Formats: sequence, structure tokens, C-alpha cells
Amino acid sequence: MQHTQTIIDKRALEIVLSDQKREIEHWSEAQLCTRKEARMVDLDSPQAQVVIGVRRSGKSTLCMQSLVSAGVRFAYVDFDDERLMGLGANQLNDVLEVLYMIYDTFEYIFLDEIQNVEGWPLFVNRLLRNRMHVVLTGSNAKLLSSDLATHLTGRSSEIDLYPFSFVEFCRMKGVDYQSRTTIAIALLRKCFDEYMKKGGFPELLWIKNEKKYISNLVDNILKRDIEQRYKIAFPAQFENMAHHLLNVSPVVVSAPNLAEVFHFKSAHTARNYVDYLKQAYLLIGVKKYSAKSKVRLTQEKVYAVDVALMNQRENAFAGENLGWRLETMVLIELMRMCKTNGWDVYYLCERSGECDFLVCDGQTVLQAIQVSYDLASDKSRKREINGLLLAHKQTKCTNLLLLTDHESADIEQEGQKITIRPVYEWACKKEEPCN
Repeated sequence: MQHTQTIIDKRALEIVLSDQKREIEHWSEAQLCTRKEARMVDLDSPQAQVVIGVRRSGKSTLCMQSLVSAGVRFAYVDFDDERLMGLGANQLNDVLEVLYMIYDTFEYIFLDEIQNVEGWPLFVNRLLRNRMHVVLTGSNAKLLSSDLATHLTGRSSEIDLYPFSFVEFCRMKGVDYQSRTTIAIALLRKCFDEYMKKGGFPELLWIKNEKKYISNLVDNILKRDIEQRYKIAFPAQFENMAHHLLNVSPVVVSAPNLAEVFHFKSAHTARNYVDYLKQAYLLIGVKKYSAKSKVRLTQEKVYAVDVALMNQRENAFAGENLGWRLETMVLIELMRMCKTNGWDVYYLCERSGECDFLVCDGQTVLQAIQVSYDLASDKSRKREINGLLLAHKQTKCTNLLLLTDHESADIEQEGQKITIRPVYEWACKKEEPCN
């Protein structure tokens, strides 16, 4: 994979980086949400602090908050600036030289969307050897992980950032998510319905044309982060597949089926394309719970990284399926919780039934979770409870949770306690899924 490199003279670099400096001088912490991932940014560490996640999830803001709050002198480069497109690693020293001209002295450097520069890890490694504190953001999981593993072994700390959680959304809306008075619960419910529709991308709180924003975001990720980077031969087919997966998620991926429907050369091509969507954080993969490695790898279920991608795109078809959106929201909440604890999330699917999520610490299943928007019918209620009982039989897990849109109860089935809670209550209350 080769990038087309552009030589930018130092005067032009000075103009761009000076403009960026002026931008951050007007940056303010006012009306910003304090996010728990900020605690994971260790500015005293000799390791590079790497914040990765989907575009527009708030990575730059998180890093900026950390640096400004710490009161340290830092220099800043945004490699997503179109004027720096095509900049190669051979010019990163020029960038550093210009930064010293503009900022005078600094011990911290913030490199935003670093994955846009091919060959960046060697430069970062040199900065670290020279005792510079480095903060990085990136929107491509594979690129960062592989490069970090190759060049920065033991010299980086990775922090995953997703769009706003429901609690963060409440904070930004000024909604009390802790009170349990009648009026507080009513307002919380209203806020939850809005979150389920709007999603967690921070800028959607202020943007009126939500569909245009999300459509442009998806288009940008597909074209810039994937098609250009990986030289996609048939971009129209690839984009059709991407939109299809966002429309039907959560769904178990069948590479042969995708290859047939979208006329790709092979299932291998389809599999690569799905991987690219995951690497760009448009999709999140959940592996099937199985002792067999092949089953885990080949029967993956994919979810959109935020509910906004399901219903706020132009020509989206998943908007009315509240069950899919509820399940997606729960998965993203679980990913947030589990990443910090080193846990994994799987789904269980057997001929006799299925369970949406198993939270695992190594071989130990900490919790089994079912998600159902509505338990009004006896059929759906029985199906969801049976899924949890199946999970208990298969894994010996006794921590069984059924999440719904509004119902709350504690029941017993076949000698097992099952907790039923509305998602909004669970999302507000929980820090760890095993409690």
C-alpha cells in the first residue's frame, strides 16, 4: 500500500502549522464533557499515548483536554489538514523544525490523525528516545496496531475511544441520570429516546442536519480512509456493501454470500473489505463463542459503531428496527466497559437457541446478556429467557441479565435468577458488567 507523497516547503509548513496553533489557542474546555478515558492518558509516561477510534468520536478533544488541564507546554500538528495531504515521513523532521520555530520550547507533542503519514513510527520512536512526551490519535486500528507492534514495542499505550455513551450524552444535555424521582425518570426516558435516534457523535448535539453530517462522515471514511488507502478496485460495489452491512447490522457476516451479491472476485476479497470497515471503526466484530478457533474467526457478527450510522444516513433502512438499535447500543456500552478491564465479548448461537452477549475474562464467562426491545408477547419473552438459560447450561454462568426498553423485574426460571432491567437504567448505573 503506497501513498502518493508530496514535498511541502518549510514556508508553507510554517503557514499551516501557525494556522493550527491559532486554532488551538481559541480552544476552550467550556461545555465539554469529561470522559473517563481521559484518566487513561498518562502524560508522565515515557510511552506514547495513542488514542484510537472512529472519526469524529472526540479523540482530539480528549487529548487537548488532557494536555490543557495538565498545564504543560505542547506543540500540535493536525495531519488531517488537507494542506498536509501526501506529506511523507522524510518531511517529519521539517515539521519538527518548524514547530520549534513557532512554539519555541515544548516537552510534549500532539500528533493528530498520524496514520495519514506513511512511515511515521520511526519518527515517533526517535522523539521518544529523545525523551519527548508524545500524544497520538488515529482512525485506523490495523495501521496503528501493526505499526506500533513493529516499531514501538513496549513504548506505546493504546486507548480506545467510542462516541459518547448514554451517560455522557445525558451530561451534555444537562439531564440528571442519577435521580429516581418520577420527573427525573421521565426526563431520562426522553433523553434515552433521543440518544437512540441521534447516537453519540459529539457534534450531533449542535448540528441540525444530522443525516447530511452522518452521510458525509461515512462517505469520508469510505473514500479517504479505505478506498484511497487500500486502492479499492471497484469502489461503487464496495460502498454498496458497506451501506448494506450498516443497514442490516447486527448480522453474521458470510463472505461467500457478500461476494456473490456484490460481484466481488472471491470470498477472500469480501472478507478483506469487511476487515477494512472494522479497521476504520465503522463496524465492530463480535466473535461466536466456541472452543474452535475456526468457528470464532469465520462466524463473526458485525455491528455499527454507533446507532447514528444505522438510521441517520441518507437512504438508511435500519431506522425503524428499534430492537437492532437497542442491541447495538448495549454492545458499544459493553465494549467500553470491557476494553478497560481486558475482557472479551462473544455471542452464543446453537441450534437450540442463542444469547446476544457473553462477557468473558479469559475462559470464565462473567455475565450472559440478552437484549429485547419488548417482552410483551409470551413468545418473545420465552425466547429471550431460554437464550439466557442456554447460556447458563453451556457456560455455567449464573449472572443472567435481560435488557429491555422499559421493563424491570427479578424472576426465577429453572432455579436460575434472571434480572430484567431497562437499558437506560443499566447504562446509567453500571461501570462493570459483572456486578
